Amino acid sequence: MKKLYYIKEGRRYKPVAEYDSELMDSFPKGSHLVCVYPGGSSRRYGIDPAYAPMIAAGRVAEDAISKAIYAASEAKPKERPITPRQRAAWEEMKAAFGDEFFSLEFASTRDLAEAGINAMMEEQEKLLENPTVRKSYERFLLVAALTKEKNKEI
Repeated sequence: MKKLYYIKEGRRYKPVAEYDSELMDSFPKGSHLVCVYPGGSSRRYGIDPAYAPMIAAGRVAEDAISKAIYAASEAKPKERPITPRQRAAWEEMKAAFGDEFFSLEFASTRDLAEAGINAMMEEQEKLLENPTVRKSYERFLLVAALTKEKNKEI
């Protein structure tokens, strides 16, 4: 369905935009992933079907990944174990510095990525506990494999 949008200039209306739902909902040739979630949706075009579960899990686990990266990036004492007195001083310093506390020492980028990947894998395992989701995933892998074979012939 096409829609035209107008603005009023003086006593006349001028077209300023056109929306074409058929165009907006169309997909080019290839494999694509559409994720719909409360408040929005996302589309990934031209993906390798083998990566679809990882991309979908990443989208589903986005909040969990963010929380895991946030927790992994919290400043920590360089040396461990620390004494009870050091622990008390450390907790006092955390309270005193507030948000600036995170600028003291960060985990490596590798540690942060690993925390995100681990969170994504945990979310994927939770989803695959559901027999219907697991069956759908197995069917998806089959269709992806068949599509890959079909595309080789073309």
